[in-house]
Amino acid sequence: MIFVLARYRYRIDPTPGQREMLARTFGCVRVVFNDAIRAREAAYSAAEKITPTEVQRRVITQAKGTDERAWLGEVASVALVQSVRDAHKAYANFFVSITGKREGRCAGRPRMKSRKDARQSFRLTRNGFALRPNGRLYLAKIGEVQVRWSRELPSVPSSVTVIREPDDHYYASFVVEVDPTPLPEVNREAGVDLGLSRLATVATSDGSRTDVPNPRHLAGKLRKLARLEREKARRAKGSNRRAKTRLKVAKQHATVRRTRLDHHHKLALGLVRENQAVHVEDLNVVGLARNRQLARSISDAGWSILVRLLREKAERYGRTVHMVDRWLASSKTCADCGRRMTELSLQVRTWTCPGCAVVHDRDHNAARVILAAGRAERQNARGAHVRPRRGAAEGVEAGSTPDAA
Repeated sequence: MIFVLARYRYRIDPTPGQREMLARTFGCVRVVFNDAIRAREAAYSAAEKITPTEVQRRVITQAKGTDERAWLGEVASVALVQSVRDAHKAYANFFVSITGKREGRCAGRPRMKSRKDARQSFRLTRNGFALRPNGRLYLAKIGEVQVRWSRELPSVPSSVTVIREPDDHYYASFVVEVDPTPLPEVNREAGVDLGLSRLATVATSDGSRTDVPNPRHLAGKLRKLARLEREKARRAKGSNRRAKTRLKVAKQHATVRRTRLDHHHKLALGLVRENQAVHVEDLNVVGLARNRQLARSISDAGWSILVRLLREKAERYGRTVHMVDRWLASSKTCADCGRRMTELSLQVRTWTCPGCAVVHDRDHNAARVILAAGRAERQNARGAHVRPRRGAAEGVEAGSTPDAA
């Protein structure tokens, strides 16, 4: 049976005692992860072949018997085991990237986690948590935590990730199985051109056009963020007043993130509902963000988040998202006659094709070219459309990284 893995995230309200125990768990998970990396590095230096089971035995079982790591026994062992598995998975992704077999962005060498990371998390499997009849979430060695249930879980969760965000809010993210709910098929496809002046320009197979303005969520908060950053700079390091100002900054960034995510969810769902297939250009967002002049605007647009949401919703609702080659000259190719311009600067938003004398809007023309290229790539030798094989969508939300928030 085909199912989709999805994440359902809820706000939790731990008591002061539970917050202290959560902080202790975050710290133990971080230490075990770092110890696992050290164990692997030491084994590599000594030309020793070490298995994941042996790493787990050294950094958890043996470490609990020492005076330096005796406090590891105060937290749930399930969280510690999952942290070691995260370290093993990080190394596996790194080795696959070295061989060139990993799809997507290459994974770097695993790095140590810092206690100064603003975002902390740990994961528990089914033997480390339980849902009580009173609506509370039981966490091993922490107790029953109050949950703000905004919606019901569609199935029994297989794991839960407890997260502490930089704004000092706590969340529980459940992994659940969701049955796909295919929407009725429609005879319409769309090409989407992502940009900065307009977040998305959509050209559909029936000839219609939709321009989605760029909300620029971060730009609207820059003045307030700058004022708070100046205020934080005036506070003494390590003082309570500096900590309070840091929390204010984190809350503003959290507001920007939630607003952007809500907008992208609605946009992605609308595109998936109205079109049988959505064609998007495979942009190298990381490379584009290296441009110092446009880095902030590109990050604020959130192109990668939008494409990820498109894929997830298409998988759930029986639609198709097709990625067009990033080297396609969509902006410089005429969508009517196919003539390709030799040069077209970024400042030119409207241009006239020298071949057919048609005046093109740059973004709309690119969306039409992306649509045509995507439809051509999805056709077989006899001209029939080929639907890619469906698979289970996996969600990963474990680990503590400085830029995860």
